[in-house]
Amino acid sequence: MKKPKEYFDPKSTEFPYPAKTDQHYLVVKKDDGTVFDENYPYVDKSKKFLFKKRLTRVGVCTIGFLAAKIRYGLRVYGRENLKKHKEVLKKGVMSVSNHVLMWDYLCLMYAIRPFNPYHPSWDVNCRGENKNFIRMVGGIPVPKNDRKALMAFSRAFEELLNEGNWVHFYAEGSMWEYYAPIRPFKKGAMTYAVRTAKPVLPIGFSYRQPKGLQKLFHKRPLVNVTIGEPIFPDESLPKAEAVEKLMIAAHQAVCRLAGINPEDNLYPPVFCDNDRVDYYFNPKAVPLKKDQR
Repeated sequence: MKKPKEYFDPKSTEFPYPAKTDQHYLVVKKDDGTVFDENYPYVDKSKKFLFKKRLTRVGVCTIGFLAAKIRYGLRVYGRENLKKHKEVLKKGVMSVSNHVLMWDYLCLMYAIRPFNPYHPSWDVNCRGENKNFIRMVGGIPVPKNDRKALMAFSRAFEELLNEGNWVHFYAEGSMWEYYAPIRPFKKGAMTYAVRTAKPVLPIGFSYRQPKGLQKLFHKRPLVNVTIGEPIFPDESLPKAEAVEKLMIAAHQAVCRLAGINPEDNLYPPVFCDNDRVDYYFNPKAVPLKKDQR
């Protein structure tokens, strides 16, 4: 598989990376008050919604993809793996990647076209100013502090996978712009793959420096998306052990696809330790306000 020629760490200090690896730092200004409970249509199959979703898909493919390519100088590697494993992917797959750009979902959609994924989304975003677009491109809000709602959400995602859909998880739990290290993954994402016996497809976002005339148009790093090969759950293990094994394998795969060797000790292999970020230290990291968490 052809891979990016270089590994580049922007070491950005312009973004207020939080103290916890899964914390959000973006501020969503609007809140429409939508309640995500057990009655919410997490996967809306109404004709009206599906029609709007198809129209949005047309706009994304014609305008959104071009805009993302221009904005990020986007390069995609590993698309041959989509063709190689086409029959497996058509039966349902869960992909995972690092979450590092405002538009990385558009980049992902472009990289895996013609597949049209769903993805769990921060509930705050699904009440905010971009809520309609997020829903139209497959975003499904993750409910909080409601056990029945979370069960309804989980059933919806398992149904999507069992029906042969593509589901994408940002297993780090939050978006940190232009962040190079791969943060710890959450086990929850892998649970769905183990429960449904579906493969996990690792995808890595990495960066490269603008060169020549590119420097005139791009002040920030350019972006690569590298697609790996499916990783299958170990069905011989108890579910908890299978989840742990799959999580570690997926994390290591995303590291390698992003140009990081997980064995070189540059970034200690800590998994699901979202309360500590000492080895991701940023001198400008500040505690978040309550309404930003």
